[in-house]
Amino acid sequence: MERLIINASTREKRFALLNNDKLERLYIEQPSQQSLVGNIYLGIVEKVIPGMNAAFVNFGEEKSGFLSRDKVPMYLLDSRSKEEKANQGISKYLHQGEKLLVQVEKDAAGTKGARLTAIIEIQGQHLIYLPSGKYTAVSKKIPDAEIRKRCRKLGTELKTDEEGLIFRTSATDQTQDGIQQELEQLRQQSQELHQEAKTRKKPGLVLAKEFFYEELISMMSKMSSGEVIVDDQSLKKKLEDSGAQLEFRYHQQKENVFSVYGVEKEIEKALKKIVWLDNGAYLIFDEAEALTIIDVNTGRYSGKHDLRDTVVATNKLAAAEIARQIMLRDIGGMILIDFIDMKDPKDRQMVAKVLEQALKGDGRQTKLIGFTELGILQLTRKKTKMTLSEALTTTCGVCNGVGQVLSAETMAFRLERELWEHRHSDYDAVLVAATREVIEVFSGENNQHKQRVESAVGLKILFTELDSIKPDYKILQLGTLDEVSNKLEK
Repeated sequence: MERLIINASTREKRFALLNNDKLERLYIEQPSQQSLVGNIYLGIVEKVIPGMNAAFVNFGEEKSGFLSRDKVPMYLLDSRSKEEKANQGISKYLHQGEKLLVQVEKDAAGTKGARLTAIIEIQGQHLIYLPSGKYTAVSKKIPDAEIRKRCRKLGTELKTDEEGLIFRTSATDQTQDGIQQELEQLRQQSQELHQEAKTRKKPGLVLAKEFFYEELISMMSKMSSGEVIVDDQSLKKKLEDSGAQLEFRYHQQKENVFSVYGVEKEIEKALKKIVWLDNGAYLIFDEAEALTIIDVNTGRYSGKHDLRDTVVATNKLAAAEIARQIMLRDIGGMILIDFIDMKDPKDRQMVAKVLEQALKGDGRQTKLIGFTELGILQLTRKKTKMTLSEALTTTCGVCNGVGQVLSAETMAFRLERELWEHRHSDYDAVLVAATREVIEVFSGENNQHKQRVESAVGLKILFTELDSIKPDYKILQLGTLDEVSNKLEK
């Protein structure tokens, strides 16, 4: 049984899809980390870069966005052939200081700003309207070739040459009059957006997308049956009015709805590097900005038959769990999976098929590239927003994100080198604040190392203990022995 658990009573909005009590999908929206994809802004071209056929656009966010020539309406609407247009630089279609409406296609990530398009898409219930799209398309989720053909014909009849139309799946249930009426409403909305943009002097948001509600509707549309449990009455009413044929329940217990259904524990697991499999094997996830590496290990699993059976069984189990984790963690970009080595190409193909099947329900564009010569499976998954770890975690203030800190030995040797820089100086003593482990390593058994350094540099070394969660030290004062002793006593 499928359950959609919705926690929307606080500022952080969340929902989770459970299938037979197992977490399959997770969506978290924080106010400060909300995706900008789909939002429409007034932008001002900051810099045109002919060599890249692109421009940087200030659209009111912290980082400027990247706009390529192919995403500029004037380029798309240019009546010349593709070959002729290819020889035209972006400067022919865009200039510095120009104002234009832009829409976010991909959120900023790391050092890169958001990717923008000026080919605006306005979402309707059954249509997506592009004022400068110049094409008609039909949702790939409509399999019937005759229906797709009919939609394209209708779109061509209703739109102008410059306009673009995309028929959503629900459009197949609508009459021509209904489609035409919605198109007129979307045209009116487009005109209002452009009119509002004209009145603005500074770049900024013009139209925000209702991400949380739209994601909920999208998730509910994929549920053939089941129940929706929500802790916000007004949202429950809004979802009930959407027409979904599901059972809706209001959660009014004091305990958080995610805790009641075990979702909180699953979120904690999804943030860990190591994921254990049911047979005792485990996965290791290493997420970087450009790619994610997933390593499969047999762990405690030894199998009941020969080595090949053990390897294939573990890899198949891992493939299914990796697909689940990729969707839960919302991992995007390039993904490399280091399965346990399989010599037979048929075994590799079998494992890849398990992964491919498990990812079929994923709403993201995913491409399985195949195994490398070294046995690494490559795939890509479209990244449109932050991963779960990016959304919920921040860089460690102790290790600065590397996952390690300098050891007590390293810090003690570093202190020794720094004190050597003061050898034969005019000072008689030095006061050092250091953590207990650094003092012990520096001083050695019976203070033999400390005495050696004192003799070599000509300084009396006095220590005071430093309270720190990592091995560390600070040189507090250099001076006469009395001055340093007095400082120590204070």
